[in-house]
Amino acid sequence: MCLIVFSLGQHPDFPLVVAANRDEFHQRPTAAMHWWPEDNVLAGQDLQSRGTWLAVSRDGAVAAVTNVREGTPESGQRSRGELPLRALVTGHHSMHHALANEPGAYSGFNLIHLAPGSGWYYSNRDAHPGRHIHRGIFGLSNHLLQSPWPKLLRLRNSVATRLSRERNHDTRALHEDLITLLQDTTPAPDSALPDTGVGVATERFLSPAFICAPTYGTRASTIVTLRRDGEMTVTEQSWTPEGTSDGQRVFCWQREPLI
Repeated sequence: MCLIVFSLGQHPDFPLVVAANRDEFHQRPTAAMHWWPEDNVLAGQDLQSRGTWLAVSRDGAVAAVTNVREGTPESGQRSRGELPLRALVTGHHSMHHALANEPGAYSGFNLIHLAPGSGWYYSNRDAHPGRHIHRGIFGLSNHLLQSPWPKLLRLRNSVATRLSRERNHDTRALHEDLITLLQDTTPAPDSALPDTGVGVATERFLSPAFICAPTYGTRASTIVTLRRDGEMTVTEQSWTPEGTSDGQRVFCWQREPLI
């Protein structure tokens, strides 16, 4: 993923909401979101590395990874795409310990694990790499959690506003509205661009929430919601290089209701 906004405990009927865009080269082979029988998770798959960018377990946990944008990235020994899968089966303390003991195993990354009541975050580029996440609306892009990049701030504010207006318990309408918010192509002004070592032109190109270009851009938008009655709904919207729909998949199942 390259942009994720998530809400924990901010709506009485939807205690967990995730809205995310995956940006990638269009030629990179990818399988659409599906159930992985061997891991019992719902995820798309990067067919080059065999990993994923976002995975959902049957009990409603979500794990996702973003790259850290660096002008001269260090090459990792292992694919970051394995991290969401590891996070879903490994406890916070065990995962933190394992990652701290293998600092050079992966290129720069951010990893989040979200459950209905709380979550945790780990980055191998953070001076304090592991932390718990509690109630709130958070954003993550290709820097650290809550780094105030313009596209992150715009999307986080838009999602917060949409959730504050949710009164009808209509899951499908909420998903469609969040997908629309993820299609924001507004570029950041040059004065607000981050400096990650890739040059102003590249920073400008990457500054919208939704990137549309022939070779690299937003490949998929993913929405995950957990309703208090236990309804889990996941929507993956795929996009063409022209920014038009390339198909949508919706998954819905029931877990135990939340008290």
